[in-house]
This record gives sequence, structure tokens and C-alpha cells, in this order.
Amino acid sequence: MRTPADNPEGPESPGDRQLLVDAPVWIIKVGSRSLTDDSGRLDHDQVANLANQIVALCEMGKQVLLVSSGAVASGMGKLGLKSRPSDLATLQAVAAIGQAHLIQVYEKTFAEHGRLAAQILLTAAELDDRIAYLNVRNTLSRLIELGAIPVINENDTVAVDELKTTFGDNDRLAGMVAGLLQASALIILSDVRGLYDRDPRDPGAMVLSSVERIDESVEDLVRDSKTGISKGGMASKLTTAKFITHSGQSTVIAWGREPDVLVRLAKGETLGTHFLPQPKSLVSRKRWIGFSAQPSGSVAVDSGAAKAVKQGGSSLLAIGVRDVHGDFGKGDIISVLDSEGTEIARGLSNYNSTQVKMIRGCHSDRIAQILGQCPYDEIIHRDNLTVM
Repeated sequence: MRTPADNPEGPESPGDRQLLVDAPVWIIKVGSRSLTDDSGRLDHDQVANLANQIVALCEMGKQVLLVSSGAVASGMGKLGLKSRPSDLATLQAVAAIGQAHLIQVYEKTFAEHGRLAAQILLTAAELDDRIAYLNVRNTLSRLIELGAIPVINENDTVAVDELKTTFGDNDRLAGMVAGLLQASALIILSDVRGLYDRDPRDPGAMVLSSVERIDESVEDLVRDSKTGISKGGMASKLTTAKFITHSGQSTVIAWGREPDVLVRLAKGETLGTHFLPQPKSLVSRKRWIGFSAQPSGSVAVDSGAAKAVKQGGSSLLAIGVRDVHGDFGKGDIISVLDSEGTEIARGLSNYNSTQVKMIRGCHSDRIAQILGQCPYDEIIHRDNLTVM
């Protein structure tokens, strides 16, 4: 972990920021609080300012995709609502009205500079299936080639938590989009200036200029010391940043209302917190397994199996499995949980849940005896497993 950004004794290496500057594709994620006024309604001037900066990035040679929140805030303004609806149907209806208005605002600003906007609305289902995942990637790549600026948001009008089709937040959605595209960087514009070295309410708290690796010491910065539970939206951003950096890409968390924040970042200025890409990056398939696809079930493993998977890069064998949760089929994505219930990996299961229950705790040479066949020695082969 590097020293705070405003500490003159520990400046960030110029080469670190150059990694960000050199990334040809930028995925910009902007949260609702960076686009709304004090009443919670869409701030048209701020949206236009953001769009102008994106055009400037394009003129600097960047290929830009925008993951934008703000549909509900936009809808509230159009309908004259003073408070956010609480029931799901009304919330989705407001989002539908607001999304149309939001894209119009972006499109109007882009058009003033001769640029085209392209609206992309996604649910997790589109990225859950490997074929659909690749189709989304191809569409986004083609839009960029055509010179359009994709404006991406979750499809709030059909996303329902009970159906498990939501991303949960646009940080995760932005991470999925970044995971689709190689040679990209993720810029998360937030209502905070970056990751602080302690509780931001502490008068002495300072923003870290860069983080070399997101480990437990970094995660503890956003974890309550008494409960151990991660606090606020920064925990979600760290999860996304961890995935992106392990995919070999840079991530920056910066204040969305910092003047010309995107242009200044593109010129190498030290703003926000830069999470450095890790030298050993995940291949596309493992990115999809680890971050885009949704698990259909899980297996709990013993300490030996957990260590072998996390540290040894090993396949998951039946002998290490202690319990099975959910009803999953062969080829489904499942989570691997350690003895404390923490997810340590995800992977494609070679067996369905009923079969795994029958062979758990057994040596591989007994699988054929128990099941009548042994097509695979592993529950999850290491080539189809991503450590979380």
C-alpha cells in the first residue's frame, strides 16, 4: 500500500499513473450521487459536464464506455416526485421514465460534438450465459469501432431481486463490462475522493494515492472493527477493483465532482486512489467464471482443500468436500466455501449436486465404484476454477 496522496514524502511512481494513461479503453462508472442535486433529482449541468469530459477523452484517442446510474433520479424529476418510491413496481416505472430522459441528456450533449450515444440495458442473465456474454462483448466492441459511446445501465424495469437477475449495484456492472474488454481501465467516479487510510471522519484521514495489491490490510480499511462487516459502498468498489486488477487492468476511485477529473486523470495527474494491475492476470474465461456468471450452488471444503485451491492453484477433489448446498447441474458455476463460510473460489462443476453429495469426502479412485462411472477425477478442474 502506498502512502497518502497528500503526503510529500511518499509520491506515487510516475510509471504507475502511466499504466492508466496508456490504457486505450476506459470504462467510466458514475454513481447517482455524482449526478444528482441536494434534492436527489438529476443535475443536468453535471450530466452535461461529464459528457463533455467523455468527448474530450475521445478526442485524446481514448475509446470510452459509460456505465451510468441516475435513471431513478431522472424519473423523479420528470414526475415531480419529492422522495424515492419504496415499492418495486413504482420504482421500476420511475426508472423506465428516467432512463429515457437520461439517455436523451447524454445524447444531446454528445451530438453537440458530433458524437453518437448508444443505450445498452443489461441484466445479470445477459452475462450469466457464456454465449450471451461473448455476444455482449462483440456488440460493445463493434459500437466502439463505429465511433459511438455506449451508455450502459442495469435494466431496472425487469430486474427483480427474487429472480436473482440483478447486478446488485453498478460498481459490479461496471466491473463486468471492464472484464469483457482487454486493455481497459476502470474509472469509478464516486461521492468520495478515494480510499482513505482510516475512517474518513477522522480529521487526520488522508486519501491513498495508490494501492499495489488489495489484501486483507486494505479491506480492513472499510471493515467495521467491532462487527467485522464491510461498511458502505467502498466495500463494493474494492471488490470490483480487486477483480479488475487481477485481470491485469488499472482501477481508479475518484471524486465525481472534481473539476475535469477525467481529463486530468488521462493526463497523468494524481487524483483519487489508483489500484495497480497485478502482473499475473486472469484469462477471459476465468474472468467470466469469477465475476460475471452467477453461482447455482456451493460446496463447503475442509482446510486442506481450501489451502490447495487458494495457494496451490489445485483442482478441487471430492475428498476435500464436506458439504453441498443448492441444486446445481453438471457444468454449472458453483462457489467454493471455506470452513468459515467465506467464498474462496468459483468454478464449473463436473458433477451435479446429487452426485457431489454421494462422492464428497471420497478419494477419486472410488468415484466409479459409487457412481458407476468416473468421467472426471475432479469436482472442479483448475482450468475451470477462479480464486476469488
